[in-house]
Amino acid sequence: MEHISAAWLTEAALAAGRQGPGNLLRVVLIVMVVGCALTGWFLLRGYKRKDD
Repeated sequence: MEHISAAWLTEAALAAGRQGPGNLLRVVLIVMVVGCALTGWFLLRGYKRKDD
């Protein structure tokens, strides 16, 4: 197994901090997908009702 030095870990932490809006974009996409699923469920649940 390779030896991981402290300098490599420091560089990795600094690079992770410079990634930009990645986390925000992930949150926006997840909220959008969940919102679309809930909207679809809300709109389509009315088709299950039987009118006698």
